[in-house]
Amino acid sequence: MWRCTGPRWSGGRPGAGPEGPFGQRLGWYCAERGEERESLLPAGRALAFAALGERRCLGVRRGGRWIVCPYGAEIDGAAAKDQCPRCARLDRSRSVAADTMADDPRPYGVYLAYFGPGLLKVGITAAERGTARLVEQGAVAYAWLGRGPLMAARRAEALLGSALGVPDRFAKEAKRAARGALPPLPERAGELAQLHRAARRLAGWPETLDPVEFACGDHAELFGLERIPAVGVVELGGLTAGAEIVAEVVAGVGADVYLRLVGEAGAEGRGAGGGSGRGGSGTGGVVAVLDARLLAGWVLGAARGPVTTVPVRAAARGEGRGEGEGGQEGLF
Repeated sequence: MWRCTGPRWSGGRPGAGPEGPFGQRLGWYCAERGEERESLLPAGRALAFAALGERRCLGVRRGGRWIVCPYGAEIDGAAAKDQCPRCARLDRSRSVAADTMADDPRPYGVYLAYFGPGLLKVGITAAERGTARLVEQGAVAYAWLGRGPLMAARRAEALLGSALGVPDRFAKEAKRAARGALPPLPERAGELAQLHRAARRLAGWPETLDPVEFACGDHAELFGLERIPAVGVVELGGLTAGAEIVAEVVAGVGADVYLRLVGEAGAEGRGAGGGSGRGGSGTGGVVAVLDARLLAGWVLGAARGPVTTVPVRAAARGEGRGEGEGGQEGLF
């Protein structure tokens, strides 16, 4: 029995790892076989699946493999978290994100991430991961600020927070809302450059953290942001047993996947069935965003119906800080 393990970004690497281009994928795990696999979610791919049975805790990932939840715990279908409380506690008992792994000897990078006008955050990630964390959290643009030992990176992160008021997280609703009104690349780079200069002028910069010259990286093309409508995007809620999604992939940003629903849909509706649609490749034309972490823990089978039955609601206009459900899991 294959259970979905949620979204990830992978591929495009020689040697070990999934074949094919780098892109957003869904992971799968079969506990009976101890095997994993991935499936790519390229733009234009048709999806038609149903949630089967119960959503179960995936357990804990250690040393590149899954340790199955010994309790077989059922978890809330509306929560982005894919672990039961006991597995979550075990996971965070040895975690840089939870400050329970201060002895990690790996070098760390300090980055500035841009999600939209005024939405810039500071963060750290293991240098060996490169830009993976930035892609996973849906950073539209980014710049590296420094590199060095873990605790030096932590001090730099705290310094930007206390001296410049730079947050270390934003709610997913705020990130989503900003994607519909992004300025051109030069303006994105300019906002990052301004913060980069201000950060480097701060007193108290950790001596063991090597500064990195400003260079702006951008993920707009990778994410396919130009394919996401500026207005009219709705949200898909959590799955329940038997709920179905029938749609076509439009774009992927971080953990979010944008889908053009088959049939017609309206905000605050119960699914997307009926109606003649608004055109576009035989679909209803309604674009909805799904936090693909909501798929983790489900067994997904073939859809029986022609339309999406997962609840559809108006997109929230989130503001303020906070990573939303799921916190900062997988930061490093």
